[in-house]
Amino acid sequence: MAGMATHVITGAGSGIGAAVARRLHERGDEIVLHARDAGRAKELAAAHPGAKTLVGDLVDPEKLSWAFSHQTLPDRVDSLLHIAGVVDLGTVGDLTPKTWRHQLAVNLIAPAELTRLFLPQLRVAQGQVVFVNSGSGLNAHAGWSAYGASKHGLKALADALRQEEHANGVRVTSVYPGRTASPMQAKVHQQEGKEYDPSKWIDPESVATTILTALDLPRDAEINDLTVRPGR
Repeated sequence: MAGMATHVITGAGSGIGAAVARRLHERGDEIVLHARDAGRAKELAAAHPGAKTLVGDLVDPEKLSWAFSHQTLPDRVDSLLHIAGVVDLGTVGDLTPKTWRHQLAVNLIAPAELTRLFLPQLRVAQGQVVFVNSGSGLNAHAGWSAYGASKHGLKALADALRQEEHANGVRVTSVYPGRTASPMQAKVHQQEGKEYDPSKWIDPESVATTILTALDLPRDAEINDLTVRPGR
């Protein structure tokens, strides 16, 4: 992606999102960091001096449009990076509608709504939408039904969007990381009742490298789907 670009990033507070935000910021690109509330926005701005922030709760996608209408949005967006996500494990027999709704809202409906809201700017820039999905977006296992359903839905969203926006010059990439050393992974291990050893899993920096590769690919090509698995 030649020259200074503007990137809107969700999930920049930790893990993969933090690694991506830091690297884009360090190379001089403009980053707009999504935060769930004003307090979190202040923390993100302090961690990335000069970065802009955008506040809106992904748990309540219906209110994102209203929240953004009271804030200044960038005139153009070179990339929209959906990296935020939540996970709550449980069997189908135990998961409640509240748990299903929470994961579907944050992992699927909010990315769809954010994409809708930023499509005009993405079209102007002939930009790129990157969905950081999961291995669970390709194969769901016991105990992962709600999370897997949200991520399977995210794949469908990306696939449809890619076909819809191809003529507008908007590229769409899905990245499917395996287990990555992050606070989310620590929570997963806690839910599974297992000891967490981050050295066994993918470094967030490695996933960040794949995302930047997709962003920086010359315009004659497009990475549609990229699976990243632990190397050890």
